[in-house]
Amino acid sequence: MSVQDYTRRDFLKVVGLGAATVAVPSCMSSYQKSGPRASGDRPNFIIIFTDDQGYQDVGCFGSPLIKTPNLDRIAAEGMKFMDFYVAAAVCSPSRAALLTGCYPPRVGITEVLFPKDDVGLNVAEITIADILKARGYVCACVGKWHLGHLPEFLPSQQGFDYYYGIPYSNDMQIERGDKSGPPLMKNDQIIEHPADQATLTQRYTKQAIKFITENKDRPFFLYLPHTMPHVPLHVSKKFKGKSKRGLYGDVIEEIDWSVGQIIKTLKKLGIDEKALVLFTSDNGPWLIKGENGGSALPLRDGKGTTYEGGMRVPCIARWPGKIPSGKVCYELCAAIDLLPTFAKLAGAKAPTDRVIDGKDIWPLMSGKLAAKSPHKAFYYYKGNRLEAVRSGGWKLRRVKETELYNLEVDISEKHNLASDRPKVVEQLTDMMRDFDRQLKASVRPAGKVTVK
Repeated sequence: MSVQDYTRRDFLKVVGLGAATVAVPSCMSSYQKSGPRASGDRPNFIIIFTDDQGYQDVGCFGSPLIKTPNLDRIAAEGMKFMDFYVAAAVCSPSRAALLTGCYPPRVGITEVLFPKDDVGLNVAEITIADILKARGYVCACVGKWHLGHLPEFLPSQQGFDYYYGIPYSNDMQIERGDKSGPPLMKNDQIIEHPADQATLTQRYTKQAIKFITENKDRPFFLYLPHTMPHVPLHVSKKFKGKSKRGLYGDVIEEIDWSVGQIIKTLKKLGIDEKALVLFTSDNGPWLIKGENGGSALPLRDGKGTTYEGGMRVPCIARWPGKIPSGKVCYELCAAIDLLPTFAKLAGAKAPTDRVIDGKDIWPLMSGKLAAKSPHKAFYYYKGNRLEAVRSGGWKLRRVKETELYNLEVDISEKHNLASDRPKVVEQLTDMMRDFDRQLKASVRPAGKVTVK
């Protein structure tokens, strides 16, 4: 079995990685002694990526009942981003966008992937892990992958040296013998089926700490995409029944504990000032799950929609001495910006043989006074359909009707100004048409398993 591969090997040769180095080791200890040591201002990177957590579901973003002291603390010690977007309002496309720096249709991942699917993120795509690995970083993915569960699409084929987690959403399952449910994997092997979901957040945290500890003397990238708070919700006994927000609050408060453990580990190892930690969510919250869903307030709607509640998410970044403390950024930026930003900080460059939609947002992160969003516009895709665009404070959404909102004064998208500002509607409509035409002309295919 094989997948289409059109430029990845060429890229790896250019940056100095031979094909043999792409294979995943059998365990962490087999690679931890290799690679150069961290030096200068080149940071370690940690992305903590939750699943279906709403804009308001963090204390410092206004949650009235959920306590998140650790996230609130790193916001006070770093920067809070109020206009941060993911590139899709559902799981797989959002994750593909984060790792590749591209809008989901450009890389062929436009819908949620299921265990029956034989597609995944094409191995020809260049991920954040690929770029950092070429600079000597050790890369681990601990958590939910959801970019293809077949061997050809697992993290080991996308630049990661180590993987521990479930391959798709926790409400999906495979049947093996008389058991069904999501499997827990280590590298390319199933080690538990079904996964004990009540202990996942605890075990992810333990694996993350182990990875950080074993690689404290060399540059590393930890991608920690939590399974929770995607439904069905699960939480350990330690946190069950503790939150005033019910089970959903229990789950978020356990994730907050996990964040605290990671920061504590960085400090204990003396590498806190060498680590850029970024926390965000893959999309907005479930709104049809009652107390088991989150809140996007004051934003409109939630998961699965191109209203703000579906794609604007909480984001916090911390790097002591580099990202100023206690700052709030209101400039538009997005998960697609992490690839070019991290590449720059690692002394690398984003790929130039393909379109990358993300922009370098380090001027915003570093708190430069005159820094503005590098995006002329941000585009809201649902599947292959471009439904909305934001440029400056204006947002145009064209689905069943034409909707125009001024997000600078109407963050909740309550007042449709389309009939009052026809020229703005016309300008943004032209931008949508031109961008969508350009994107559709440079689409790269998803990976698909073929039998030779």
